[in-house]
Amino acid sequence: MPDLVIKDGTVVTPTRVSRMDVGIEGEKICSLAPQLSGKREIDATGLLVLPGAIDAHTHMELPVRGSQSSDDFLSGTIAAACGGVTTIGDFSVGALETSIPEQIEARLKTATKAAIDYTLHGEVIGWRPGRESEFAEAIDLGVHTFKFYMTYSRSGRMSDDGVLYHAFAALARCGGHAMVHAENDAIISALTDAFEAKGKLDIDYLPRSRPAICEAEAITRAAIIAQHTRAPLHIAHVSSELGLKAVLAARAAGGRITAETCPQYLLLDETAYAKPDGHLYAATPPLRSQTDCQALWEGLSTAAIDLVATDHCPFTHDQKRWTGSFLDLPYGLPGVETLLPLLYSEGVARHRISLEQAVGLLSSGPAKALGIYPRKGAIAVGSDGDFVLIDPASEWTISANKLHMATDFNPYEGRKAVGCPVMTFSRGRVVFDGERFCGEEGWGRYIPQAS
Repeated sequence: MPDLVIKDGTVVTPTRVSRMDVGIEGEKICSLAPQLSGKREIDATGLLVLPGAIDAHTHMELPVRGSQSSDDFLSGTIAAACGGVTTIGDFSVGALETSIPEQIEARLKTATKAAIDYTLHGEVIGWRPGRESEFAEAIDLGVHTFKFYMTYSRSGRMSDDGVLYHAFAALARCGGHAMVHAENDAIISALTDAFEAKGKLDIDYLPRSRPAICEAEAITRAAIIAQHTRAPLHIAHVSSELGLKAVLAARAAGGRITAETCPQYLLLDETAYAKPDGHLYAATPPLRSQTDCQALWEGLSTAAIDLVATDHCPFTHDQKRWTGSFLDLPYGLPGVETLLPLLYSEGVARHRISLEQAVGLLSSGPAKALGIYPRKGAIAVGSDGDFVLIDPASEWTISANKLHMATDFNPYEGRKAVGCPVMTFSRGRVVFDGERFCGEEGWGRYIPQAS
């Protein structure tokens, strides 16, 4: 008899919606069938039973400009659990002084307080040819995806094309995957220098300094290098119609490319910068136009985009205090707790995507991209018992003071939403009961990636 049975819910996978019970033995799914009995039973009548969401792109306690993002691995994963996220993909912190394996090992120590499971990407900063062995050593530690910045030359984080070429070739040889923050640094630098010289540093100049052509050109360039070196390539946070077209063109040319977008690029646009608190919306890539939002929704509905992640990097009002220049701000927005609710409310409930597509974008898609499927991202016998129960009839209003993320700002403040997580399970354990977090510090485990 299973330890736990979730009874009479509507179970959703990327391929079907069906009424069945889910049995859990220990931390794993052991049975899927009608009319199961268990030592403990939870009635899910009227609720949707989804695989736990996977936020494949988060930045917990990320050092930025002498401070750090306001969620640490404990507060951020508590917030994730309360929003139906059961696994996150965070990053090592790249540095010139240490190797990628050393950075991964340091980050794993930092992450031990996590309340849900986590995996890691390797952040690549300051790498040079001759250090190829670092990738193989990182893969031995369970990290198969490596993030390169094609911009941020001002802060020393950018990898030039020569570095990308050598690194991508090394990753192709050892079974790694490249990920890029794709923006053309030369165009950004030229525009930013011109605006700075003229004193045009209001927040509305942030999107003007990083137009969509920067994203599209960098995606195209990275894709050509990846195709030539035979490296699999993932494009982080696609924000524009031009960027999405570049992804599709690269695929049509034979590139092995996956792509993600984020809720902010689906639901917010550049008019946010005109608000009295517009500087709080500073992020890179910046918010775009409504036309771009619509193109990205179309990309979700046609499977042109593989997954939705948040790029969760929260800051408080105080951390984002306006000093008169968009160059002085830490960039990033909170999102890990609202990822699933927003995609359900704005996507499924508004008929932009199907329920099955939402599960693919939030669970199986990111799990496959991370190399942790079907352990994660699936409702299948043998998979981890990671679930979220959704009440599709619930209505609520998003507000920072009702959420669990460690920030006093939310970009969706006051937005009406339907569908609410009412229970979250991590490896068979209830970690959110609809009213409070009921897991514990350190419950989360590191999940190594596979090729």
